Amino acid sequence: MGPRPTGERRTAILGAAAGLFAERGYRGVSIDDLGRAVGTTGPALYRHFPGKQALLGEVLVDISDRLARQGRELVAEAASADGALEALLRGHIAFALDEPSLITVHDRELGNLTEPDRRRVRRLQRGYVEEWVGVLAELRPGASPTVLRAAVHAVFGLLNSTPHSRGELPRPHMAELLLSMGRAALTSPDAAPPAA
Repeated sequence: MGPRPTGERRTAILGAAAGLFAERGYRGVSIDDLGRAVGTTGPALYRHFPGKQALLGEVLVDISDRLARQGRELVAEAASADGALEALLRGHIAFALDEPSLITVHDRELGNLTEPDRRRVRRLQRGYVEEWVGVLAELRPGASPTVLRAAVHAVFGLLNSTPHSRGELPRPHMAELLLSMGRAALTSPDAAPPAA
């Protein structure tokens, strides 16, 4: 196996793989299909990835890493907890609206990852969730971390439903609708009751 692709080539390969895996499922896509999608042969991809499963792992580890890194940066740059929550919501909404195939692939194909890749994805996702929980703890200091974590996961369910729910709404309208709903769900007094 040669060096892993970088830059635009890597982005193109991962994007094509995500699109095909979302459309046909992991088992419905061959290495030749993946190669054709990026203008090469399937066997040529073996220079960069040991196989289809490794490519699937790279797709899901990559998006998990990007979201976790983005979450840390947005929280660090925010001037307040309110600003951090707004930035986290807008960042996740942009991901959900712009890369819905990755949501579909994650939902359907996580079980097809190798155990090390699955652990890595889960670790990155936990870190991303904890960024949100930390922000919410500042906004809702009486709420338990368990309740806040559950609220974050519920809002992810809402935001990540976009591959199935966007319909004919223009992107800007859908983004503002999701922002309003996400903020309300996370900050309403009933969203995170105090710990008993």
